[in-house]
Amino acid sequence: MKSKILLVDDDPFTQQLFEGLLQRDGIELRKAGNLAEARQEFNAADFNLVILDQRLPDGNGFDFFKEMHTQRPQQVAILVTGYADVRDAVRAVREGLFDYLTKPFQSLDELAAVIDRSLEMDRAYREINDLQATLQASPGRPIIIGRSAAMLKLLEQVQQTARLDTTALIEGESGTGKELIARQIHLLSPRAKGPFLGVNCGVLSESLLEATLFGYEKPVATGTAEAISGYLEEATGGTLVLSEICELSPKLQSSLLRVLQDRVSTRLGSVTQRASNFRLVCMTSTSLEDAMKAGRFRSDLGYRININVLRVPPLRQRREDILPLALLFLEQFNNKFGKAAGPFTPEAIAAMEQADWPGNVRELLNAIERAVVINARGPIVAADLGPASRSRTIAVDALAQPLPLQQAKELFEREYFINLLHAVDGNVSNAAKLSGISRNSLYRYLKQLGIVSKS
Repeated sequence: MKSKILLVDDDPFTQQLFEGLLQRDGIELRKAGNLAEARQEFNAADFNLVILDQRLPDGNGFDFFKEMHTQRPQQVAILVTGYADVRDAVRAVREGLFDYLTKPFQSLDELAAVIDRSLEMDRAYREINDLQATLQASPGRPIIIGRSAAMLKLLEQVQQTARLDTTALIEGESGTGKELIARQIHLLSPRAKGPFLGVNCGVLSESLLEATLFGYEKPVATGTAEAISGYLEEATGGTLVLSEICELSPKLQSSLLRVLQDRVSTRLGSVTQRASNFRLVCMTSTSLEDAMKAGRFRSDLGYRININVLRVPPLRQRREDILPLALLFLEQFNNKFGKAAGPFTPEAIAAMEQADWPGNVRELLNAIERAVVINARGPIVAADLGPASRSRTIAVDALAQPLPLQQAKELFEREYFINLLHAVDGNVSNAAKLSGISRNSLYRYLKQLGIVSKS
């Protein structure tokens, strides 16, 4: 589907510039020269992006943005102005504006990049809405974000695996979402109406894990026995998930192998065999093959488990999924804490998308929770996300590239001043105090870096 963009600007030169810039496949551009025309266009169609001039013949573009935001809270918009006031621009972002640009534009490439990021934000919003609708239609189904090639491939494999009533092995780093994949396999399988039970082999002691899996019978004084069934019985007709399977002790590896061979289990303290008709899904954050080669895991059991392997990619290999995940978590934590934090500033989005996230999705989740906790409302900047996302912002990442020193210096300074202004709500006097730079010098820096207009 084509992306629909509404341009609201009365300047013929600006209209012509955007027409030339947006003459590409997949974009439909509609134009309005004043607010009356803009309202008519906006009410008649669903736009992926609205580009607004601040000063229009019949009003202020920012005022119109607030109208749009009331009707469609997720409407992505950019404000363009030739009369830049830093405080107005920052206040606009606090109200939900995606970004603001100043005339004259410093670079058409930069302008195109801002538009692409805006359309990416719109796509992420729509993807989350579709997922939420699916969740409402099918309560209990896990929400799995997957627009990246790596995740689309994995989700296709999940569909195929679910139909096959065979053992599955899910490998992936800690925090990648292996549990969601396991639940999705169960819900899409013929065993979906059966139980879904799971236990972490790396957390429980050997004796407790054995009792949990096999159950036990304990004689009492009356001559009867106190009987507790184990997961190997209770999972019959459904799915049993064993997390961190490589941590299973040699004794329990041997016991599990017999269960998989004979499809019966025996409670501790009993001699009665009971049917164990379950589907086994194993998960590991380390390599099962490496554990087998090192002699830590029985090869005969490993071969039975290592039949159908699904590998969940780390977040750094699926960066296209970071923004949709962040938006989903932002909505969840806003609802949980009764807050209205957000939106993410472009710098925050860039920081998230370029961070390595060694803790993967779980670390991103914690970073968004932190950002919501410290923000009652208003935009989330890169600094709000904690050290993980700050470790590789645009500027810092650029320093690792073979750039000329001056260019790398400008990238670093531009991000520093943008974050500084967001932190002080656009108050240049406070920004000057925090930075230790005089107010006049700060204005000169902002103009040189294109953060405010040079006019």
